[in-house]
Amino acid sequence: MGKSSIEALAVFGGKPVFENPLYVGRPNIGDRDLFFKYLNDILERRWLTNNGQYVQELQRKLASMIGVKHCIVMCNATIALEIVIRALGMTGEVIVPSFTFIATAHSLQWQQITPVFCDIDPETNCLDPLAVEKMITPRTTGIIGVHVWGRPCNVEVLTEIARRRGLKLLFDAAHAFGCSYKGKMIGRFGDAEVFSFHATKFFNTFEGGAITTDNDELAEKIRLMKNFGFSRTSYDDVIYIGTNGKMSEVSAAMGLASLERINEFIDVNYNNYLTYKKGLADIPGVRLISHNESESNNYQYIIIETDESVTGISRDNVVKILHAENVRARRYFYPGCHQMEPYKSYFPHARLLLPRTEELARRVISLPNGTAVSSGDISEICRIIRLAAANGPEIQKKLNAAD
Repeated sequence: MGKSSIEALAVFGGKPVFENPLYVGRPNIGDRDLFFKYLNDILERRWLTNNGQYVQELQRKLASMIGVKHCIVMCNATIALEIVIRALGMTGEVIVPSFTFIATAHSLQWQQITPVFCDIDPETNCLDPLAVEKMITPRTTGIIGVHVWGRPCNVEVLTEIARRRGLKLLFDAAHAFGCSYKGKMIGRFGDAEVFSFHATKFFNTFEGGAITTDNDELAEKIRLMKNFGFSRTSYDDVIYIGTNGKMSEVSAAMGLASLERINEFIDVNYNNYLTYKKGLADIPGVRLISHNESESNNYQYIIIETDESVTGISRDNVVKILHAENVRARRYFYPGCHQMEPYKSYFPHARLLLPRTEELARRVISLPNGTAVSSGDISEICRIIRLAAANGPEIQKKLNAAD
């Protein structure tokens, strides 16, 4: 690409490639006719929340799909995390990755439990079990692994550590609905797993989440806690501490309508992934994070790592170029939970124990995917990235001078 191509970039005053923005996590919409049918029925029945028939049906279908005994849907995944952490009796310190969405850490700190940030495996981007062992102290009561990008943690080793050390094991599976590990669906591991059905997830209930577990006693406690601790046998008998974590009937209806098209959503994501894979192939200093195609996967997350030492342009400047072209790429999970408040003040030297987390947070870009993105859009996105990488030093110099 010549100089004229560089000058045509919108960041230097050219016209943006895309007239309308392309977003990471633009919502997929399920079967509209079915959703409106459910909605009309909900309004006719005047049963809007409190464990209605659509919530119950969604729970049954999700449990069957995952192959787990209990699925308890929630108003959102953050409340689900807080409830299951408390139901498991976690206290003191809990080991978590810093390379995760801030809700994972907040769900602990909110309950005055200390999140102990642990480094990641650079290949999986998930918790490094060897690092986990080193972080365990007499105050440690649990481990929370995060299945980043839908790629599973090292479940077996983390399970062995938790059993040997007498710790609770919870997985944050916000990215991993519809994914599997060694032929078993994610949602069946640890003491429990938590899913997010937020609007930005490929399967959404507007807002929502779920806890899955095979533990009968734990499931019963979670059901109590999500409804203020009310006994299920008496409407005015509170028998346990609780809060309001209930999912509404409208959200459950959206989930059921989305389930009707879930295979279509995954097929679109997979084809987009293959288009990105082809379009980004052989660009020095740019690596597309791959998925194990022998496992089930939702293929939602299109993630690239950029290496400034090869491209000559920083990750942040690549993002700046994409944003100028109306490609709303995201930095994930920048700058890491340990660099956000209140944790940055609580643990000012945490970065010394998290070199791989810090390195990855400086390199990662998440690109648009889903039913709102076409193969032509993806080809243009890849062309912009290829242009930036091929002319990195010159573009970097221009951008730095403009700043």
